[in-house]
Amino acid sequence: MANAAAEEIDRGEQLKRDGVVIRTYDLWKTYIMGDQEINAVSGVDLQINRGEYVAIMGPSGSGKSTLMNLIGCLDTPSKGEYYINGNLVSKMTDDQLAHIRNKEIGFVFQTFNLLARATSLHNVELPLIYSGVSSATRLERAKASLRAVDLERRMYHKPSELSGGQRQRVAIARALVNNPSILLADEPTGNLDSATGTEIMALFERLYREGNTIIVVTHEHDVAMHAHRIIHVRDGKVEKDEKVDK
Repeated sequence: MANAAAEEIDRGEQLKRDGVVIRTYDLWKTYIMGDQEINAVSGVDLQINRGEYVAIMGPSGSGKSTLMNLIGCLDTPSKGEYYINGNLVSKMTDDQLAHIRNKEIGFVFQTFNLLARATSLHNVELPLIYSGVSSATRLERAKASLRAVDLERRMYHKPSELSGGQRQRVAIARALVNNPSILLADEPTGNLDSATGTEIMALFERLYREGNTIIVVTHEHDVAMHAHRIIHVRDGKVEKDEKVDK
């Protein structure tokens, strides 16, 4: 048992040294439906390196959302190993997973998930509050994060006073404020018109060029094509993994 734990630590340290942010080994997620077993994710081996911009693409029911939930530590695998930034998360407790979600992953959702009565600044501060960051440091980092998405002039506005694109920028600033290992975006343009969606994808490109690791989960080919690598998922498996020519 001690040897196995040491091997896991060694593997995690090696992955971190190699700049591997996401690494899965034979990852499965199985649901029991009556007397049937449904494999939503079936033996996925996946590697994403620091500084990559990746789209995970697939139709409804392909398993991409389940894979996203596993990568985002919102769910635990039935079998296999998953490392994020050298940490073996597939065997963590709920409290440890919550810590990883707050520190290592910045989430961007289709529905923005902003507090309606809070200003942009306070919405962005929230992950830092949960992390126990002091008030002065919190304020400074939240303002810097809003500046990074060109929303400094809207920091005291509430969501109802912002356009859809501005709300998504607040959500992106909130996702970035803890300097996470990955920015994980689930259908980030789903609630936006096409012009605003293009603006948000241009922002992702800029953040990628500034060194952020970005994973976009989408069923839309046009959105996926903004990434530099597309992982196609079908029937719970990686069907194709391709570079995008730019």
